[in-house]
Amino acid sequence: MMMDFESLMEEATELPNGPAKIELLEQAIRVADAAGDIEQGFEARSELVEVASFSGYPKKALVAFSWQLGQYDKDPELFMDEMYDLLWSYKWILDNITSFPEISMKQIEDLLEDMKRRVKAEGYSDRLYHYYRFTLEVMTGNLEHAEDHLRKAQAEERDDLSDCIACEQNILVQYYTNAGKDEKAIAAAKPMMDGKMRCAAVPHATYPMILLPLYRADRLKEAEDLARKGYRLIRGNRDFINSAGYLISYLKHTDPIRGLEVFEEFAPLAIDHESPLDRLFFYGPAAALLKRLSQENERISIRFPASFPYFGAREDVEQLAAIYEEEARKLAAQFDRRNGNSYHSDYLNSLLS
Repeated sequence: MMMDFESLMEEATELPNGPAKIELLEQAIRVADAAGDIEQGFEARSELVEVASFSGYPKKALVAFSWQLGQYDKDPELFMDEMYDLLWSYKWILDNITSFPEISMKQIEDLLEDMKRRVKAEGYSDRLYHYYRFTLEVMTGNLEHAEDHLRKAQAEERDDLSDCIACEQNILVQYYTNAGKDEKAIAAAKPMMDGKMRCAAVPHATYPMILLPLYRADRLKEAEDLARKGYRLIRGNRDFINSAGYLISYLKHTDPIRGLEVFEEFAPLAIDHESPLDRLFFYGPAAALLKRLSQENERISIRFPASFPYFGAREDVEQLAAIYEEEARKLAAQFDRRNGNSYHSDYLNSLLS
């Protein structure tokens, strides 16, 4: 017997973010839609957008948000009080929109312009727009255009729509890391490394990302300390698949057997992850690690669930490395076609060289 809307929503609030909570919210949406209750459908989707955005299900969030935006535009007065929350949800969508290579740059640009229009209509500055333009350039590898939007965002005062300071600092670390500016990346990460800046996603995402810059700077003790702390923070959390990739990239150089443990932990979470970009950032480092292990001439049996698609290759590390490299190269090519550059293929080549 199907539960009623209120019972489903109440039960969902008792659960942590994850598949079980998402399933309850999707049931609540089906109940609301079957009854033709637009307001209940809007309410349940608001919850789903947030939960899915932070549980590794960005596609579910995008579908739910698109429905919300359409309903708002049909009847703005009905959802007048929801606009602020809708703009916050818009930010989560923009955080993930570049993760899907089938979404064109024009579509992404159109979303940014739409967000800019809505934000200005509510009386806010262009700070958020330039911040997300900066983020877009970082995520698509067009780093030469990123600095200009960063300066414009920093020139504006923070407001009620600004991301938390820790999240903004983290994307700065990512920018400098991706640009190969190790000293600036380490300096930007210092508040997180010192424990003075944190939020729900930071320093979880920061510690793995800063490991290779520290390693290249010969700050090995700091890197090892953050590697241990970072793994404890992200372990078992499918929302940090890409962070696991950063950790594996570091451990490939320092301790491949520990890297294999991280791979075994996250491989089942990555295989059906909704974000192709997150899969790329896991598959590439995984291929590089497995390639190195295959050259060690040691017999290794990888612990996979019996249902895992590559279970049959668990004792053939060379074959498994080839599988992950092929998948990573396919994804990199898709993103490069969409982004109009060779950024992701170059990144992959640097990992595997």
